[in-house]
Amino acid sequence: MSTLRDTLLLANVSRRHFLKGLAAGGALVVAARWSPLLADEPLYGAEAMPNGWVDDPNVFIRIDEDGIVTVVNHRAEMGQGIRTSLAMVAADELGAEWEHVRVEQAPGEEETYGNQNTDGSRSMRHWFAPMRRAAAAARTMLEQAAAQQWEVPVEECQVGVHVVMHTPSGRELGFGELAAVASQLPVPERDTLRLKPREEWRYIGQDESSRKRPFAVDGEDIVSGQAVYGADIHLDDMVYAVIARPPIYGAQLRSVNDEAARALPGVIRIIEIPTVGQPAGFEPLGGVAVIAENTWAAIQGRNALEIEWDVEAAGDNARYDSTQYREQLEEAASSPGQLVREHGDVAAAFNEADSLIEATYYMPHMAQAPIEPPVALARLVDGRAEIWAPIQHPQAAREGVAGQLGLAVEDVTVHATLLGGGFGRKSKPDYILEATYLSQALEGRPVRVQWTREDDLHHAYFHAVSVDHLEAGLDSDGKALGWLHRTLSPSIASLFAPDPMHKQDFELGMGFNTMPFNIEAIRLENPEASAHVRIGWFRAVYNLPHAFAIQSFAAELAAAAGRDHRDYLLELLGPERQIDPRNINESWNYGEDPEQYQVDIGRMRAVIETATEAAGWGRELAEGRGLGLAVHHSFVAYAAVVFDVEINSDGELTIHSADIAFDCGLQVNPERIRSQMEGSIIMGIGIALQSEITAHEGQIEQDNFHQFLLPRMGIAPDVIRVHLVNSSEDVPMGGVGEPGLPPVAPALCNAIYAATGKRIRRLPVGNQLTS
Repeated sequence: MSTLRDTLLLANVSRRHFLKGLAAGGALVVAARWSPLLADEPLYGAEAMPNGWVDDPNVFIRIDEDGIVTVVNHRAEMGQGIRTSLAMVAADELGAEWEHVRVEQAPGEEETYGNQNTDGSRSMRHWFAPMRRAAAAARTMLEQAAAQQWEVPVEECQVGVHVVMHTPSGRELGFGELAAVASQLPVPERDTLRLKPREEWRYIGQDESSRKRPFAVDGEDIVSGQAVYGADIHLDDMVYAVIARPPIYGAQLRSVNDEAARALPGVIRIIEIPTVGQPAGFEPLGGVAVIAENTWAAIQGRNALEIEWDVEAAGDNARYDSTQYREQLEEAASSPGQLVREHGDVAAAFNEADSLIEATYYMPHMAQAPIEPPVALARLVDGRAEIWAPIQHPQAAREGVAGQLGLAVEDVTVHATLLGGGFGRKSKPDYILEATYLSQALEGRPVRVQWTREDDLHHAYFHAVSVDHLEAGLDSDGKALGWLHRTLSPSIASLFAPDPMHKQDFELGMGFNTMPFNIEAIRLENPEASAHVRIGWFRAVYNLPHAFAIQSFAAELAAAAGRDHRDYLLELLGPERQIDPRNINESWNYGEDPEQYQVDIGRMRAVIETATEAAGWGRELAEGRGLGLAVHHSFVAYAAVVFDVEINSDGELTIHSADIAFDCGLQVNPERIRSQMEGSIIMGIGIALQSEITAHEGQIEQDNFHQFLLPRMGIAPDVIRVHLVNSSEDVPMGGVGEPGLPPVAPALCNAIYAATGKRIRRLPVGNQLTS
């Protein structure tokens, strides 16, 4: 088995020419990089990094002569706090004082910074170890530089807090005083590096009660309105664009009358953008762009366009009706589908059973709907393209722009601004390609493409609609003898190639064929489901429908068996053990090494027990009040949620409390983990109660937030309690941004059942409580 030192390369890159200003004067710049030519690093999942690695530094730490320590953040910041958290790791291992730490956002340059795609809840688990190693190398070099200046053995020198101390004499030198000398030293051999033990950490793992806990590096800017988002960038001579896009996925532009639009004050030009067919990938949908002196004039110009669309070019998409499609999927779910996983004889188990239970669950399309809609500013100068945008995946943007304009990737620069939410939408750079297309049409003039909320909802990369049908056979004691699950959803793969009609391995691996229940006979199937809109990543992706169906059905089995739901769920999971994911899902485990990342039933049981104990599970409740539970393993982390709800005689829902227990292993920044869990609770409530995208005759019916409903204060829990467990270095580090979300909707629906006896199988709940 390989080890970390087999994989991680360290370098003193203080004089490297490609740093473009990162190294200046007497600064020390240390980098950590992954080498794809060496063995995979097993503990923190380096082998899961997407293709396209380069044997060049990915993580940079700079120490300037004024003592300022700068950490270059190469991940997208969209509220998850990665700018702060990675800097905390570097500062802690280095011994830096937080007041003297700065964070710079790396431009989108994979040849310098490596992979920068920020998704899959993997930023910290993949970069915790490299950041520590780079900082430890810099710390050692500072100690060596001090020893050289004092002409003493290096063993007598030790980093304190932003200084190096000579222990025998008590002399001190600040980091800045040593930077120039240290910048000339070779990086220490990896085997000689000393990583700080946990008892020496000053920042990592510090909670709200600690005065040493660092403040968010961009927190003050955000709350004071000084933070720079995509629409905050202004260039001289820039113009503004909005685009009329095809109303149906695959429709083509037939004709446009732009006479009225051209006559409006502020409108500069009307430009047609070629419409694309299917699959669209990350390409712009095309349409008609209105270029104007400001966004308002562009919007008014678009409203004045008279456009005729060729909807028949969209094929079946032109007749897409989400209600009819749900009915089709539910009918298809009654018949066998492609076999995904089987052990034992389900048919025989059902024949032996004393009772058979079945249920079908539905989750609709949803849009990511980040509060900041897509926006991009592009300009072309001297054969180079420069872009400013809130983007989760700079590489996809660079490659797309290079292909679009016939440029080398190195001639495309992407500046990633702060994201006002992402949730997967901003992994797709179609809005950036729109801006570069229009800038090229205007001979390189800077163009900002601004999406409206209506644009965002009508033309999203939608979360896949899903139908899940489950059957189980119970013996006379209520024990599950057999389990059948059929899942039907269009695949994200339909975005890039002819529709495969089946979920892909990575989609099935999100809680479906990794279902960990200890049942003797299990059969999992995947019938066909076609795509009629652009399907894309949405926070937690296919874990959402899988968790909703499985955890709701487990609660139904407990009720059928006359058992307490928590006790029954723990029995379904069985005894503490680790399950090798290769035994149930050979090809995908969130991209991680299956030898290191087992499905740990003990950790899953522990979050259930923690959440239920905190919520007072089993206590007597008044009529109309109930507790609901759900648990899920995703992104190699574990989460359990308990809701306490009350429904009055008018069907009005009050959520008294939500308890979420979460285990991601080592907790680097507990404050931000709590924020992510609280956000998961609120977003999950919206998914359960309100959020739905529907289509009729191929067109999305929701225009804005008065129709695509997001949770507001009125339906928030009175209290959210987050319980972080198992902050251990003995288990591999898990994700944080997404794994808190999947159990929320089923836990809430199970609580509604406990309070009312009404079973929710179709989301959103909407008016089902009063109908």
